[in-house]
Amino acid sequence: MSEQYDLPLSKGLLGTFTAVLLVLLVAPALIVIPISFSAGTIMTFPLPGLSLRWYEEVLFSPAWRNAVSNTALIGTAAAALATLIGTMAAIGIDRLRNTMKTATLLLSIFPLMVPIVIAALGGYLALVSVGLNNTYWGAILLHAMLGLPFVTISVLAALQGFDRNLWRAASSLGAKPLTIFRRVMLPIILPGIVTGAVFAFATSLDEVVIASFVTAPAQKTIPLQMFSGIKDNTGPNVTAAATILLLLSAVFLAVVEMLRRRSQRLVGSRPLWQ
Repeated sequence: MSEQYDLPLSKGLLGTFTAVLLVLLVAPALIVIPISFSAGTIMTFPLPGLSLRWYEEVLFSPAWRNAVSNTALIGTAAAALATLIGTMAAIGIDRLRNTMKTATLLLSIFPLMVPIVIAALGGYLALVSVGLNNTYWGAILLHAMLGLPFVTISVLAALQGFDRNLWRAASSLGAKPLTIFRRVMLPIILPGIVTGAVFAFATSLDEVVIASFVTAPAQKTIPLQMFSGIKDNTGPNVTAAATILLLLSAVFLAVVEMLRRRSQRLVGSRPLWQ
């Protein structure tokens, strides 16, 4: 006897379960949004009134402006460095085969598997040995290390849609490797490169542990400034900064989704480890 399933009921239960799960995941992050408009001097709910004073403080106070400029500098430089190295690494890994390719791929994503505290401590000791601790370059190098796996994986996925016969054809016509990469390969894998760069920047934007190990007080980033505000109980300005970061995250997700749709026609189904 074949079993009968009530498909509408199953879909209804699945939809309800998905909605509840999304609420549980998203609600803790969204609760900071109404508090950021509080007129009070402490984080309380319900709100004593509405005000934009905390957004004004985040956008115009010297401490927060310094944190924003530090975050923009470190995040942009780290994303650029991770994108450059990750793209080259992905092209090299894509040319390998079988066990060597798998081993190299695992090595490239190793920063994602190491606990962040261990990575921060190891990075701090390495930077001290070369005199780069408490410098912008030290923070940029370690943040680039965190973003590198995202770029490598993203570009490897984009390379699955690149027909290697195009490279051979261009080479047979006398084009040099750099010209082939710039005129033939780059336009095809560019969505993957940009996606990896976005994730690398977002990773740097959200990072607090490594920044607390390797940056000086004058190099405090937005996450560090928020952490200091929570410890010192300086008011809802932290929730205003968190709301701005949530909006930036939504923009990043929209950009990634647009790039995914654009590159969907170009990406093949060849597994990364083959």
